[in-house]
Amino acid sequence: MLGASIVTVTGNREAFIENYKGILEYTKESIVLQGKNCKICFEGRQLSIDYYTNEDMKISGSIEAVRYV
Repeated sequence: MLGASIVTVTGNREAFIENYKGILEYTKESIVLQGKNCKICFEGRQLSIDYYTNEDMKISGSIEAVRYV
């Protein structure tokens, strides 16, 4: 799908996200991103955004769940 968000999770410690639209919520327990067609919710402990650009992002911490809403 053209322009769809791509989420790559490495173990439970880091996630790389491509083609997201924006950050909706950012706490140590939850990060919610706006994708093209849905919201992407990361839940866990000590979550942080290591870097982000207009096109991609890296999230690290103890990732316990990834939900598409």
